[in-house]
Amino acid sequence: MPSGSVTAGPAGRGRRFAALVRRAAPRTALAVLSGLALALAFPPYDLWPLSLVGVAALGLLTRGGTARQGAWTGFAFGLPFFFLLLKWLHVVGWDAVFGLALVQALYLLLLGAGLAVTSRVKYAPLWAACLWVTEEWARDRVPFGGFPWGRLAFANTGSPFTPLAALGGAPLVTFAVALSGALLAAAAAVLWRLRRGPGRSVRAALPAVEAVGLAAAVTVSGLLVPVPTEADDRVDIAVVQGNVQRPGMDFLGRPMQILGNHATATEKLAADVKAGKAKKPDLVIWPENASDLDPFRYPQAYDRIDEAVKAIGVPVLVGALVDHPDKPGYVFNQGIVWDPVKGPGASYTKQHPVPFGEYVPFREQLSKIITRFQRVPRDFYPGDHTGVLAVGPARLGDVICFEVAYDEIVHDTVNAGARALVVQTNNATYGRTGQPEQQLAMSRLRAVEHGRAVVTAATSGISAVVAPDGTVTHKIPEFTQGVLEASLPLRDEKTVADRVGAIPEWVLAIVGLLSCVAATVIGRRGRTKDEKGQQ
Repeated sequence: MPSGSVTAGPAGRGRRFAALVRRAAPRTALAVLSGLALALAFPPYDLWPLSLVGVAALGLLTRGGTARQGAWTGFAFGLPFFFLLLKWLHVVGWDAVFGLALVQALYLLLLGAGLAVTSRVKYAPLWAACLWVTEEWARDRVPFGGFPWGRLAFANTGSPFTPLAALGGAPLVTFAVALSGALLAAAAAVLWRLRRGPGRSVRAALPAVEAVGLAAAVTVSGLLVPVPTEADDRVDIAVVQGNVQRPGMDFLGRPMQILGNHATATEKLAADVKAGKAKKPDLVIWPENASDLDPFRYPQAYDRIDEAVKAIGVPVLVGALVDHPDKPGYVFNQGIVWDPVKGPGASYTKQHPVPFGEYVPFREQLSKIITRFQRVPRDFYPGDHTGVLAVGPARLGDVICFEVAYDEIVHDTVNAGARALVVQTNNATYGRTGQPEQQLAMSRLRAVEHGRAVVTAATSGISAVVAPDGTVTHKIPEFTQGVLEASLPLRDEKTVADRVGAIPEWVLAIVGLLSCVAATVIGRRGRTKDEKGQQ
């Protein structure tokens, strides 16, 4: 045996790998840039046309490739996309940003593989759009109940696509955006082929013209969808943003500080009403965690809330953390209806606590490895019913913080009888990072999807009122103590999206999966025929 044969294998593999890296480098670099472009479509940048650019770029970069090549391209696209989108997590640590971006990018890895496989079959743009819905369908559900951030629909809460939410919710908006982007990619591919080859005729360019025309039609189709906004009646509300002492992980400060801020602001409103400087509201809304102590355990917290509610003289929806009565170490994240005469009454408990933020999965094992989890001393216990609450004369649907990102929670709340939606939130940890803007964008989409006004009540901002057509009518900026007063429209009519629920999402997601299976089968049959022909 020649002496060099022992090292020839590893050396050869190394050279092949280096050559593969060199070949893949331009495509990988373009994928990274395209992922960053897609992130700029979302708040706080709000460049929604880049969502079309991002989809089209990923479609072009995976077009005609193998599943393995598509998977790598999808991952190279997804990692920078989520890293920039979720950079607000740097408050916790940049390792948290990278870790969550890495997990989310794995779904884009699968999407890239699917796009590559289906790019060779007829009607490829349609299957590509379905696959985007499939990817979001999976990411919204697993693991630990999913993480819906970064859906194409959430980048299009003020675009021509937005009204489509009233027909099929966020999944239909995502589908339309992805279809338009995929059609633009198909047009670009035709034009590129003509540029490189002979036969540059008008007839040869016709498929590109048709694809662009169809993309334009899909883009403006939302403008034809009626978005009903007429109120059945109205209620006067006041939203209290008490503010916090400092942003970041330690926003709470001393006990009773946050509660004191909201109580004081409410009492000031009561004084203005008494002096004739402000109109007396029918109800008042406080944000999530407005009471930083359990009012049922700490009399000083109970008394402070009661004083403020009695001062204003109308029901107040109070956000508070309440100890679980039967399970030590667990806490409820609640919205409590506090009456000036009867005191605390009906409540809603957050159904979807945030993993690793409000509870720690596998706490005993992970806390030994990642000591940062010790800063989450207690696990939030999930509620088991929707948050439809009678707050004074209004029947409101309470949705707490991140729950606004989950289709089924908001959908069930509206179908249970909510005439308007309230998002009680506490974004003080992520102040001035772009996260509050991203969450407000979700409220705008939900308003159109369900034909309901949405009130966002935040401890430190952004507190806002969103009209049923998705327009922000009132707003308090971040880290400002203030009271927002508005006449809130209440509506009973349900949208098509309310009636069909998750059916469009499931249909589109299943079609996306089946398209991959069909494309794989067709590809294998084609290879088999080629092999037989060569024989």
